[in-house]
Amino acid sequence: MSTIKVNNIQSRTGNAISFTSGDTITIPSGATFTNNGTVTGFGDNTPYFHVYRSSNQSLSDNVDTKIAFNAELWDPDNVYDASTNYRFQPTTAGKYLLFTQVSFDMGSANATSVYQLAFIKNGSTRYFEGSSVPNFYGNRFQSVASGIMDFNGSSDYAEVWGAVDVSGGTINVEGTSTNYRMYSYFYGCKIIT
Repeated sequence: MSTIKVNNIQSRTGNAISFTSGDTITIPSGATFTNNGTVTGFGDNTPYFHVYRSSNQSLSDNVDTKIAFNAELWDPDNVYDASTNYRFQPTTAGKYLLFTQVSFDMGSANATSVYQLAFIKNGSTRYFEGSSVPNFYGNRFQSVASGIMDFNGSSDYAEVWGAVDVSGGTINVEGTSTNYRMYSYFYGCKIIT
């Protein structure tokens, strides 16, 4: 096998080299691939979003309630509705990694348990139900849920719903006005498959 060693390869017109379907380019182990331009076709982790609850949201005892994440930290592709439906509805089909944490402030209530923190897809199907544990900040519980979900890129959407079991008081989903100390939040991104 012969080897051709050159410093630069260009087409006859000086433009970039193009390849046809079926061509293979192999970059061996230890080699460095440097990109100073735009690379397309490799896939990426977009769209993505990160939203949070900016103030407390009151919950009723033993009632499934949509968590209204109403403030956006990131949403460059406008895939989350933070003002009306409080849902993630991606415009690109694929698999998405979703994560949510909700902090429940029991106040003076007696907390029996926190349950049913989950993603609800298309208004009916429950996914990735979360559990709860007490934290170190008084009468609060934090619940988390995460998982990978398929979206069709047009009509599929996901919301976060939660419910609590309390007695003798009220309970809130704990919000915060600062995005660097979020108590209750929801984020996700498309994964490369």
